[in-house]
Amino acid sequence: MAAISALFSGLLFGFGLIIAGMSNPAKILAFLDITGQWDPSLLVTMAIAMLISAVAFGIAKQRKSSLLHCDIQIPTKTVIDKKLVLGSLLFGIGWGLAGICPGPAVLLTGAGQWQGIIFTFAMVLGMWIFQRVHQPK
Repeated sequence: MAAISALFSGLLFGFGLIIAGMSNPAKILAFLDITGQWDPSLLVTMAIAMLISAVAFGIAKQRKSSLLHCDIQIPTKTVIDKKLVLGSLLFGIGWGLAGICPGPAVLLTGAGQWQGIIFTFAMVLGMWIFQRVHQPK
């Protein structure tokens, strides 16, 4: 049942990205171009996603396990530290340069788009390097 739920959730997420235009790097770059031909349409997508997530997190906080009886792991860290700021800067630079972020990258990779494949490869390589550098000693 968990695999079917994961498949359904992934498909729903992917279709949402496609319908909202978040799989189109040109649309993302137009959204990020606040000094030029700014396209604010993705702001609506983000606002609705944040609203739905806030409701879902509120419900999840009241439960001991998920509907599939898995542990619920809600982040508790609220400190804005140097690692968070640096990571956010790196994410923003990558997003601005490529017009792709992790979710749409996986979608583009699955569709066989070379931009998604390169981005996903670089993202996985970066995660691997981070783990190698920051291994507990």
